[in-house]
Amino acid sequence: MNNILKMATIATFTLTALSAHAKAAEPAVIYDTAGKFDKSFNEAVFRGGVEEYKKVKHITVKEFEPQNEAQREQGLRRLASRGFSPIVAVGFNFSSSVEKVATEFPKVQFTIIDSVVNKPNVQSVVFKENEGSFLVGALAAQASKTGKVGFVGGMDIPLIRKFECGYEQGVKYVNPKAEVFQNMTGSTPAAFADPAKGSELAKTQFSKGADVIYAAAGGTGLGVYQAAKDAGKLAIGVDSNQNHLHPGTMLTSMVKSVGLASFQSWDEAAQGKWKPGVKVLGLAEGGVDWALDENNAKLITPEMKTKMDDIKKDIISGKIKVHDYMADNTCKY
Repeated sequence: MNNILKMATIATFTLTALSAHAKAAEPAVIYDTAGKFDKSFNEAVFRGGVEEYKKVKHITVKEFEPQNEAQREQGLRRLASRGFSPIVAVGFNFSSSVEKVATEFPKVQFTIIDSVVNKPNVQSVVFKENEGSFLVGALAAQASKTGKVGFVGGMDIPLIRKFECGYEQGVKYVNPKAEVFQNMTGSTPAAFADPAKGSELAKTQFSKGADVIYAAAGGTGLGVYQAAKDAGKLAIGVDSNQNHLHPGTMLTSMVKSVGLASFQSWDEAAQGKWKPGVKVLGLAEGGVDWALDENNAKLITPEMKTKMDDIKKDIISGKIKVHDYMADNTCKY
């Protein structure tokens, strides 16, 4: 009887230990308020990260979608208190929340995308959006028939200025005489979820002669793309591959591998290789690129494709140096 009790006790302890280990390694993600089906940044994490992780690793990632700004911190704390780790926070809007909650839960691993939080249990993943934006700017200049192109940004912050500055450099690299119109949608996070305003800004730029507009504005970009379709002009998507939204209208998309970055963070933790600190992903690391698929193939001539390949190669080699707006808050180049 004693042996049976001992065996039962050992089995209980073993199951408890295994359960605790599994819980500690259970991944999670918290999206920004635009939600996981924003057809842009959050959805790129969902499609390329959450869904892919389940498909490849057969592990379900716990998801949380805050409905307002206050729920960002509440959601992070709830996930951390329940032992989920690593927790991927999608977007720079989580900066203060991650810093606060990571301090409260020092044993939980947090990964924040598009911002840097200097904590021993936080991994910060940032991208060289200036490089990817340079590429789509170069393509816009090649596709433009008027020599005038546009940019519509979301919230007016250095990160979005970084997109605009890279785009402008790419345009001017191909056509130094080109004119680049640019507008920011607003000064609060709501600027990323205002398609009506995006449409209005795009129509204004089209009226000035622009025939290609790049939107780095989250859900606001949907209004830009629709305006481009209605006007028979071209648009450029951002973050995820948005070419499919309006085939024939979408010249390309500047894709950021936010889904891959999320996948890697969870996978690194599962293998015991997760590390805090800053990860910088550019063209050389496969972190950014321009999208070419069946939806925009007819818009890209062989000459355009060759030129894009050459420009990409020169950026990676360092022959072309793309200024980063966030390095000095200027777009001097």
